[in-house]
Parts: sequence; C-alpha cells; structure tokens
Amino acid sequence: MAMAVVQHRESSSGSSINKHLDNGKYVRYTTEQVEALERVYAECPKPSSMRRQQLIRECPILSNIEPKQIKVWFQNRRCREKQRKEASRLQTVNRKLSAMNKLLMEENDRLQKQVSQLVCENGYMRQQLHTVSASAATTDASCDSVVTTPQHSLRDANNPAGLLSIAEETLAEFLSKATGTAVDWVQMPGMKPGPDSVGIFAISQGCSGVAARACGLVSLEPTKIAEILKDRTSWFRDCRSLEVFTMFPAGNGGTIELVYTQTYAPTTLAPARDFWTLRYTTNLENGSLVVCERSLSGSGAGPDSASAAQFVRGEMLPSGYLIRPCEGGGSIIHIVDHLKLEAWSVPEVLRPLYESSKVVAQKVTIAALRYIRQIAQETSGEVVYSLGRQPAVLRTFSQRLIRGFNDAVNGFNDDGWSIVTVDSSEDVTIAINSGKNLSTIANPANSLAFLGGVLCAKASMLLQNVPPAVLVRFLREHRSEWADFNVDGYTASALKAGSYAYPGMRPTRFTGSQIIMPLGHTIVHEELLEVVRLEGHSLAQEDAFLSRDIHLLQICSGVDDNAVGACSELVFAPIDEMFPDDAPLLPSGFRIIPLESKPSDSKDALPAHRTLDLTSSLEVGPATSLTGGDPSSGQNARSLLTIAFQFPFESSLQDNVATMARQYVRSVISSVQRVAMAISPSGSSPGIGPKLSQSSPEALTLANWICQSYSYYMGSELVRSDNLGGGDSLLKNLWHHQDAILCCSLKSLPVFIFANQAGLDMLETTLVALQDITLDKIFDESGRKALFTDFAKLMQEGFGCLPSGLCMSTMGRHVSFDQAVAWKVHASEDINSVHCLAFSFVNWSFV
Repeated sequence: MAMAVVQHRESSSGSSINKHLDNGKYVRYTTEQVEALERVYAECPKPSSMRRQQLIRECPILSNIEPKQIKVWFQNRRCREKQRKEASRLQTVNRKLSAMNKLLMEENDRLQKQVSQLVCENGYMRQQLHTVSASAATTDASCDSVVTTPQHSLRDANNPAGLLSIAEETLAEFLSKATGTAVDWVQMPGMKPGPDSVGIFAISQGCSGVAARACGLVSLEPTKIAEILKDRTSWFRDCRSLEVFTMFPAGNGGTIELVYTQTYAPTTLAPARDFWTLRYTTNLENGSLVVCERSLSGSGAGPDSASAAQFVRGEMLPSGYLIRPCEGGGSIIHIVDHLKLEAWSVPEVLRPLYESSKVVAQKVTIAALRYIRQIAQETSGEVVYSLGRQPAVLRTFSQRLIRGFNDAVNGFNDDGWSIVTVDSSEDVTIAINSGKNLSTIANPANSLAFLGGVLCAKASMLLQNVPPAVLVRFLREHRSEWADFNVDGYTASALKAGSYAYPGMRPTRFTGSQIIMPLGHTIVHEELLEVVRLEGHSLAQEDAFLSRDIHLLQICSGVDDNAVGACSELVFAPIDEMFPDDAPLLPSGFRIIPLESKPSDSKDALPAHRTLDLTSSLEVGPATSLTGGDPSSGQNARSLLTIAFQFPFESSLQDNVATMARQYVRSVISSVQRVAMAISPSGSSPGIGPKLSQSSPEALTLANWICQSYSYYMGSELVRSDNLGGGDSLLKNLWHHQDAILCCSLKSLPVFIFANQAGLDMLETTLVALQDITLDKIFDESGRKALFTDFAKLMQEGFGCLPSGLCMSTMGRHVSFDQAVAWKVHASEDINSVHCLAFSFVNWSFV
C-alpha cells in the first residue's frame, strides 16, 4: 500500500503546498489509486492544475482525494524518480571508480616490485664493480636487463605440439610484461593517468626493440573486446591485411592461429613491413581472457614470396591483450605491443621513427584502447553524430579515406600500381594504376568503369622547425592558400555520374571560401571527420545562377600540439553532395610525421635525390640559425611531410593528366614552402608572442601608433595608463586586450594586416592567414551597408562607431558584438600620415 505524508499548516503566504494542509495528517492511497496515478505519470510526469482536476472527474476512485494532495503525490513521485536515477548513476560511477582503483593499486604494486628489482640490480652492479672491469660489468648488466626472446625453429612450428609449447612460452612472457617487471616501463610523456584519462600508458626503456603498454577500464564484455582487437584491420590504420592461415584448438580450450599481417609504410621513403606470427587465445583460471602473439622464425614463412617482395619482415616479440571482467559489468584491459621494426632498412634520418616506443604507443597501443572506448561509448548512446549517420558508417568512411591514402603512398604492385617516372629535380613520383577498381560491393552502378585508371603524384620531404599540428591546422583551415579549386572540380566531375561528368566540367568560378560541416569526432577529439563545401558558380550564361559547389569528405588528425609521437594527417576525397554510404572515394592529402632527433642528428641530411628540405634554403631571420639550438625549446625539430594526390584519367589523356598532376604537386610544394617559412618559430622575441609580417612596421611601433591614435580621437586610453610600464608591456597588453582589435590596410580592397589574440580568435584564423582576409568578408549584408554608409564620415573625422550587429569568422560562424569602434592609425605623430584603419569589436561572442 503506497502512502503519502502531507503536512497541513496554516499560512498566509501560500508559497508552499505543505502549509495548506493539516499538520501530521497521513493520506493513504489504495492500490487502484496508485495504479491510476502511475498511468497518468507515465504519460505526463508534471500535469497541470486543469489536468489534475480532469483526472479527479474521470477517475471515481480518486474523488475522495483533494487536488492539492494529488499535486503533492506527483511532486513526491518526481522526486523519487530523480533519486532513483541519481542512485543508479552513482552506483555506475562507484563501480567504475572501484575498478579504476583496483587497476591503480595493481599498477602501484607492479611499480613497487620494479623499484625493488632495480634496487637489487643496483646493489649487484656495485658489488660486481669491485671484482670485474667496468666495461664487462656494464655488458653483463645490460644483458641481464633485456627480455630474451628465443628463436623458434620452423620444425617446432610445423607440428601442434611444438606450437602449443611456443604458445605457452608466449603467454608466460606476455603476462610478465603486462603485469610484471619483465620490461622497464616509464610513463608516456604528456599522458598522465587520472579520472578523465583514457587509460594508463607507458613505454619501454632500455629493452630490445620498441614496446608500449596501456591499461584501462572499458564498459564492454571481454569476449567482445577480444573480437574487436583481433580484427586489427578495423582499428589499426596502418594494417593493410591480416590473414589467418591455420587455426586449431589447443588442449586447454584455447585456440592457436598462424597469422600473416601486412602493414603500410608511413612514407614513400621506406618499405612496408609484414609479420608471420603465432596467435594464442585462452582463458586463465581467474576468469581473464588472454590473446597473445609472437613472431615465428623463418623469412620464407607466410604467403608466396612474390606477394611479400615489397615488404621487410618485422619481428613481433611476445605481445597481446589481457582482459579481465569487472564486477557489475565492463572489463579491465592490459595491452602490450613489443616490436622490432628493422630500422636498418630505412634511410638514416628516418630511423628514429622505427626506433621510437612513443610512435608505437600512439599508432598501435593507444589507438587500440581509444577505439575500444569509442565503440563502448557508441554502444551506450553517449556519442551523437551529425547528418543522421550511424557511427559504423562514419567509421567505415574514416577507414576508407586513410586506407586509400596509404594505398596511394605505398603503391603496391599487387594492387596494380606501377611507377611511370621520377622527377629528380622536384622528387615528384608519378604512378598509375590502370586496373584501379573504385566500384562498391553494395552498389556496382557507382563504379568508375569508364575511367582509364588512376594516376598518383606523390613526394616526401623533410621539414625543419615546423610543428606538425600547426601545419596541418593551417592546411585544413586555409585551403585556398595551397589548393587549386579547379583541380578539385576536375576530380569531382570525374567521380560524378551525370551530364557534366568526365572528361570535363562546365566553366566554374570559385569564390575561394570553404564551409566545414563536422560529421563526428573521436572521444578525445584526436580525429575529426567532416564534409567541406567549396563554393562555386557556373560561368555558363544559361545556368549562371546554378550552384557548382564541390563537396569533399575530409578527415583531420593530430591537431593536438601535446600528443608526443603522433603524426598529423589531412586526407580528403571528392564526394557527391548526396553523400551516399557506398560512394567511391579517391583520397589525397598530407601526412606530417615528427622525427625524434638524436644529438648526433643535427648535421644529418637526407639524400638530395630522395627528399626535399622545404626550409633549409629559406631566409626566416634569426630563427633559421641552427647553431646552439636547444632541443627542448622546439628548435632543430624535424618532421617528415608526405604528399599524395590522386587523379582519375582516360587512357587517351594519360600524358596530359600526368603533366597536370606533376605541375599541381609542385605548386602545392611551393605553397607549403611559404607556409613552413611563416609558421616556423621566430625565436627573436619569445616574451612578446605575436609576430607581424615583414611588410608591416615593427610590432612595438605599430602598437604605439594604435594606442596613440585611439587616445587622440577618443580622448581615452585603449590600454590603461597604469599598465604602460614599458614598450614591451604595451604590446603585451594590446595583444591580450579583451576586445577584438584588428587593423586593415587603406587599399581599394582593404585587407587585414594585424589582429590581437582576441581578434584572431574571433576570426578563427592565424597571423599568417590574416592578410588574405578582406574587410568586407567579415560583415554580413547589413553590416557592410552600415560600414559603407559611415566610411566617408570615418575618413573625414578620423573615427566612427558601428552599432551592435553581426560579423562572420573565416569558418563561417556568426559573431555578435555590442559595438564596433573604428579609427585611423597615424604613423608617428604626423596627423597627415595614415598607416591603416583600426577596429575594436566590443563584447563579441559566437552566436
């Protein structure tokens, strides 16, 4: 029997429903009354007064209950529902925190064991130093600290008994790495564990090969996690193929598989890798599920030698996944990846890429845990995507974009690629694929059967002192700085079935603007999937008013400056505006890979016939001096840029398309040269921050002109006088001013030449790209009219004010402001010398 306690008290205020009822009176509800009220609550948890009156009239069993009592019942019912939901949420949080606490305690125990082991080894080494030579002691100690990996003969791998023995050894060694002290693990730089982190990440130190380790809590069952992780092609972007050649049950209920895996090379300058491994899946006595793997010896093992000719055989030391179920659901997962990538097979300058545990951690270990967590959040409905697309569809698009780009970069012979020519002066490689199949299984009608094939122009080059994250952000946000939209239009028209299809499109004028429409992102925003619309209009008179916009499906990753060892990518492909799920894709793009330089690498250089250093010959000022650079400050930082662009062609036009592709890639390289020179850290005035272009006056001088001119016209200080402690502080205060301050040139088409930090944030741009933005582009129609109306008055009187309104950022977002103040900026104290116009947008915010 349900019961509601209602207190009746006299009160004249009428603010509380309880005060209208007699004190201490209990109202008892029958089961039928509660059921009637529950039915109404299910339809409307908060009924109005009229609805409650109607309820009393329609339900005779409620006729003896006052309306105020029914109101109190609904209030209590809503309160109980809220408490129930909060209790359920807290129980879920408690289970997660308990599991994470258990994980951290185990990690702490492992670290304590590691400390004890190191103390013992240290004592042993001290003792040995008294009896043997230092060199011999060092050699013995290093050998003792390395995890030994026995080589297994092909004889053992050819019989089940031998394979089971290898599998058990692999399991023991893997568990000693995952939960023991077999490897000296150190925390991954820049990724501290915490309640909001994806997991706990560590990399190896001083062991054979490169290794990475991750552990975290995932709200999926162990069998589901194992199923996902074993399908390496679904989450490991560099995995080209994984084929299970043999599978048979082990005696303890597990399974043993012989697996052949091919991985892509990240650049055109290195060969791809393949692995011939044994994979062992079993359950432990404590209920944990283990999937462990290691390489089998023998270079001839695996598929036929012809298909493996373009690969260098890598070695996988005992690695795998330990998955333990948690009470109340979910799992704790430990991931270990331990590899030998045969760095000898790549140019000297690229070897840090193959000898870095940080790179393995970012590309394999962390990627696996993030993917599992992404799937878990999508399963629980926590992730919302745009345009009504299902998460699985968007993941497939992301995989197809990266896979298509990797195929173009590697150009495997068994895919039909063949090298046409290499331009030694520009290092642009032209490859063709006459049998390229862009049809889709779901809809063969979307195939490009009329094409002669696909041509790829690609190049790799070394960058000096260019942050990869900054460069990829610039390439994404300012496409017009490096891309020819007509080339995008050519590729798009070839992929679009219709009256204006290949071999040409209608003459089109592109405005140079782009609109980025996000589709989805991963849980920590390390990867963005989006549709880019390039605005264009037909030049044909009969359809001059028809839109000829181009749509690109684009993926951008590595935009986080603090992600150690992560590469940055911008990959895109033309797509129909209807965006079908089975649309054919022809990806092109950029990949920037940071290289960890060794102290002796500062004088190394890539061979002239293989690479192109974009910045070594550019005059950037004092920052280009590489002598005495401090690696910790970002100087002497190297990265490798790989560019690959694909173009469809008809057989009769192959030479013409090849010429066009080569010229286009050269123009892109030239554009990247300019961008790299601009964004390379100047280092001349690290305390100031902003760096003006060489065509502008010095930053300090311009800041003085802006503030002095403002005081002359407005009669007040732009920056408070008590803050003017010196020239540097003036520029710093102007740079950090809360209002968006922008300066534009006095030309027939005014362009911006300076903006403070708030101005850059408002326009969503950088100082580099600022000079390509015209004044009229940031205002809407009404704003332009107001500006043009007051422009003559502004030039005559020297200042003016625009009322509140809207302007627009370079990303197409609307910005509201309370007032815009404009004034002429005079050079020095000469009132007749006008250098530029300044604008101050007061109290701006994104709409």
